Amino acid sequence: VQLQASGGGLVQPGGSLGLSCAASGSIFSINAMGWYRQAPGKQRELVADITSLGRTNYADSVKGRFTISRDNAKNTLYLQMNSLKPEDTAVYYCNAFIDLRHHWGQGTLVTVSS
Repeated sequence: VQLQASGGGLVQPGGSLGLSCAASGSIFSINAMGWYRQAPGKQRELVADITSLGRTNYADSVKGRFTISRDNAKNTLYLQMNSLKPEDTAVYYCNAFIDLRHHWGQGTLVTVSS
């Protein structure tokens, strides 16, 4: 099983960016999926997660600005990030609970800077 994240890059403060994470391989079922991020010198933190039924949970710091979603038919997770701030700069990782095991994507860098 592999998780391939994409969509990171450089964006100005106030801008928007979308991330995606596709799961591939021998998959029977995917339960919760989520996005985490790790800024330089800081611990990895949860950004948002979503259950297989679509129930979502967000970190307080991103509520109202980020939207997590998933396409179960495509085994793909998304994160739409709006009103980005410099403090959102981090490496973003996707995580998925697949067939009773946690899997991590390789990380994609998001830089918010003018």
